[in-house]
Amino acid sequence: MSDFSSSGSDEDLDPELEILDELGGTLSKWTNYIHGWQDRWIVLKGNTLSYYRSADEKEYGCRGSICLSKAVITPHEFDECRFDISVNDSIWYLRAEHPLLRQQWIDTVELHKAESGYGSESSLRRHGSLLSLTSAASGLSTTSASSFKKGYSLQEKLAEMETFRDILCRQVDTLQKYFDNCADIDSKDDLHRDKASDDEEDFPTSRPNGDYLLNNNNSSKEKLFSVDSLKGSLGIDFKGEAITFKATTAGILSTLSHCIDILVKREESWQRRLDKEIERRRRAEDAYKAALTELKKKPHYGGPDYEEGPNSLINEEEFFDAVEAALDKHDQIEEQSQAERSWASRQISLPPDTYSSVSTQKYLTKVEEMVQSHMTYSLQDVGGDANWELVVEEGDMKVYRREVEENGIVLDPLKATHAVKGVTGHEVCHYFWDTAFRNDWETTVESFQVVETLSDKAVIIHQTHKRVWPASQRDVLYVSVIRKILSTNENDPDTWLVCNFSVDHDSYPPSARCIRAKINVAMICQTLISPPEGDKEITRDNILCKITYVANVNPGGWAPASVLRAIAKREYPKFLKRFTSYVQEKSSGDAILF
Repeated sequence: MSDFSSSGSDEDLDPELEILDELGGTLSKWTNYIHGWQDRWIVLKGNTLSYYRSADEKEYGCRGSICLSKAVITPHEFDECRFDISVNDSIWYLRAEHPLLRQQWIDTVELHKAESGYGSESSLRRHGSLLSLTSAASGLSTTSASSFKKGYSLQEKLAEMETFRDILCRQVDTLQKYFDNCADIDSKDDLHRDKASDDEEDFPTSRPNGDYLLNNNNSSKEKLFSVDSLKGSLGIDFKGEAITFKATTAGILSTLSHCIDILVKREESWQRRLDKEIERRRRAEDAYKAALTELKKKPHYGGPDYEEGPNSLINEEEFFDAVEAALDKHDQIEEQSQAERSWASRQISLPPDTYSSVSTQKYLTKVEEMVQSHMTYSLQDVGGDANWELVVEEGDMKVYRREVEENGIVLDPLKATHAVKGVTGHEVCHYFWDTAFRNDWETTVESFQVVETLSDKAVIIHQTHKRVWPASQRDVLYVSVIRKILSTNENDPDTWLVCNFSVDHDSYPPSARCIRAKINVAMICQTLISPPEGDKEITRDNILCKITYVANVNPGGWAPASVLRAIAKREYPKFLKRFTSYVQEKSSGDAILF
């Protein structure tokens, strides 16, 4: 995974708007359940996140993009290298090479989202608020003009109310000044009377010319002030202002009455709209509940959260159903292609006389140990204290299992016994070991390659198995050897054995694409011959192959124990029947190979 790369220079940046340049880097993106995680070139520009198959293919256009304005970036709870970006129903599952790089991507995406969103400071500088400017200019608060498309009279009355309000405010200010001045004069008058007399209450009288007189205790008349002098000093026509004030308030009350009448007339229309909206919401809620119920009935799997592992969102029953459905599909494809496949297709020949000298002796020493181990323990009877459990019995075929778990991983050894008429042990082991015939009977292998030839009877093979979703894809690297073991007792038949066991090799280290499984498998065969009558030659009707097949498999990763055991119980008998039928068909027209 590469770090970020920028396509611009510092001089191109506008410090006023703080717009970020284009950034790019390689991340693993979840494609689908078949191809899984794939490396993609991710480009971050403005508020858009795009991806390309590679950096060299940018000129051909992106393969997908999402807008970050309303995106939700979620670091994964368990995977330290993964984070998800979701916009509504669209979800991108992304993985970085290490947690630090993941955090860098998250921080950068969040920064682009903040700088490019509608609520950011830069966006407000670039896009002014038309509503705010209109509201400030008109003084109609937040009332929208579109709400009055069918009611211009109400809008006009509201404008009248604004005018009345301005007039009323000016009148209130004028009258308040008049009242304040009167209060000041009255205070001075009270002070003057208090000095003239402390005991007798005086009352002003009016002369015919409009002057006010004050009666003192000596019944003498003293002129205090006149209305004309007050009017002249303030310049206010009190009577006129009072009449205007009364008219203004009457106009306001009339306009309010008119507005109320208009609103009452509209109430029925708004009520009908509200009823319709309530009905639409009810229908939408019902549709949502129905869709949610349907989604629960038919769950959609495909994201990495449903992959195998202890934190998988899929339960064991659904996991088993998915694996079983995938295996059935593989079987159908194999049956359709079997009729069209020639026996010589995809053969891989082994050079008979050229052997590698690198670490050959180490592998051959291990071969001898494994052969002796299988001859000692694999042929032992299933009874006694071995705790073998019979799980399948179909005619001459019996399959046994012992339940073994280590650190939560199922490691159940399997053992099967079978008897096949018309073939020899040499023939069974030959077709099981020779890679030239591997694709004729093996349906679970996607590809295989001979890594190294140790001898004419021993090779190292790298084998990739077909993926069965939701399980991860597996591969194995193993030594495969065929050996004839001579009997030490003249009454017992010779034994043919094929042993496959896992090894390590510098040329094929484990990859991130597949989980490396470990195997220890043996096909052990003995040929039993019933003597023909008289001097007749031995035919295939006189031979019977006794087969013992043992398998110890470590899947290399966690999967539900019940699923692994159920699949093993189903697949091993199918494999033995398919393989032995192939050997019988392949050997039927050939000379007997003892």
